[in-house]
Amino acid sequence: MTDRNGRRAGPAEWAGLAVLALPTVLLGLDLTVLHLALPSLAVDLRPSGAQELWIVDAYGFLIAGLLITMGTLGDRIGRRRLLMAGGAGFVAASLAAAYSPTPELLIAARAALGVAGATLMPSPLALIGDMFGDPRQRAVAIGLWTTFFAGGMAAGPLVGGALLEHFWWGAAFLLAVPVNGAMLVLAPFLLPEHRAPRRGRFDLPSVALSLAAILPVVYAIKGVAKDGPTPVVLAAAVAGAVFAAVFVRRQRSLADPLLDVSLFGDRAFSAALAVMLAGLVGVGGTMLLTTQYLQLVEGLPPVAAGLWYGPPALMMMVSAVAAPLLTRRVRPGSVLAGVLALSAVGYALLGVVGPDAGPVPVVAAFSLVYLGLGAIAALGTDLVVGAAPAEKGGSASAMSETVQELGLAAGVALVGSLVGAVYTAGVRAAIPAGLPADAARAVEGSLAGAVSVADRVPEPVLAQAEEAFVAGLNTAGWIGAAVVLALAGVAAVALRGVGAAPEGEPPGGLEAAARRGH
Repeated sequence: MTDRNGRRAGPAEWAGLAVLALPTVLLGLDLTVLHLALPSLAVDLRPSGAQELWIVDAYGFLIAGLLITMGTLGDRIGRRRLLMAGGAGFVAASLAAAYSPTPELLIAARAALGVAGATLMPSPLALIGDMFGDPRQRAVAIGLWTTFFAGGMAAGPLVGGALLEHFWWGAAFLLAVPVNGAMLVLAPFLLPEHRAPRRGRFDLPSVALSLAAILPVVYAIKGVAKDGPTPVVLAAAVAGAVFAAVFVRRQRSLADPLLDVSLFGDRAFSAALAVMLAGLVGVGGTMLLTTQYLQLVEGLPPVAAGLWYGPPALMMMVSAVAAPLLTRRVRPGSVLAGVLALSAVGYALLGVVGPDAGPVPVVAAFSLVYLGLGAIAALGTDLVVGAAPAEKGGSASAMSETVQELGLAAGVALVGSLVGAVYTAGVRAAIPAGLPADAARAVEGSLAGAVSVADRVPEPVLAQAEEAFVAGLNTAGWIGAAVVLALAGVAAVALRGVGAAPEGEPPGGLEAAARRGH
């Protein structure tokens, strides 16, 4: 197996990449398949409203909170070992979730899935860095890895719909058994083992501080989306910020920190993380809005809406593979800036769609948005992983994954709140005075609420609710276009020192150039 000495990978490394595709596709599937299972799950287990939220959120909370810890743990105990342990844990937790007889046990199983998922996310990226020493091959490998994840997300509604048509809701969780089972059989033969050559003490107080910093922030982001900026939500955000400052201070004082904060001194590393964070805020929010548009405005069932997500997923895959290939001739910053400019066109198209536009223009616009996501995920991740020394690969990969998790969650919260405010302002005047209070609250709360009481409200009110939602979508589209254009400028300027190896420079020039971009 290769290391980061620039040696080109051979068939064994590409076969290892195929093994890493297995848990990656599974994680993409798991993000979307549960949403389809919720209605039948709710009928069977009868969870309360709070329990239903925890069934969804427990997984994401623990993944986000433990990514940094697990990335560093892989550097210490071995990345393949951690991946296999996480795969086995994911299978056990999936079986527990599939056969949970009560909401409480399902929440516990989902939490266990989050812990196992946190081991599965940074390990593949760190192992790709180990296997693909040549920077150009590594960029292509990360692009392919990104397409695996996108393919899993795109297939989630289709696979989930097919399973739920023939089986009970627990079948959605059983996908993990054959997928991770195959990974556990193949990994010892096709994946290298790597751990940091100098392994110090694993600092448990740092683990506690990282959880205390990340979990309140994730809670605050989700809380803003659900309830607005309540005192509890604001207090959680402040607490997260305080613990984050304490965490950073402790890391600076340790000889073997949980997270090497000196990585942020690398301009390529910091700029790539910033572009990924801001870019994924837009993607996360737009994904939510287009899903609602297809199902609530166009009235498509979940499986049909899932089929419409095929073109955007294909665009993301093309971008994730093509962008790294373009960096062989064009600087990464220029490639990223160009793709983000095209993505801004997609946001602008969302700024002009109307309630009667139909699915085609909305899906076309979202396809351009996803084009930018492919480049952000592939090139941004490669720059983050490539800028870190080999012994910090797990830590760097975990930072990349954490930023992506936070970006998507923040997008749902921030963009959802913006659209919610525009929607409420637009629909409030159309609610007739004689409408029952509970129906009026449902209509004023969201378009989904208005659709849920469609049999109790006049048709003009529903039409106005759709127009108000689309007005919010238009507002988010124009703001997204402005932000993504600004990101294109940031990428062009901040990453201008990162480029392909000059003539005569040995392989590894991209990584070396990244290090020169301080």
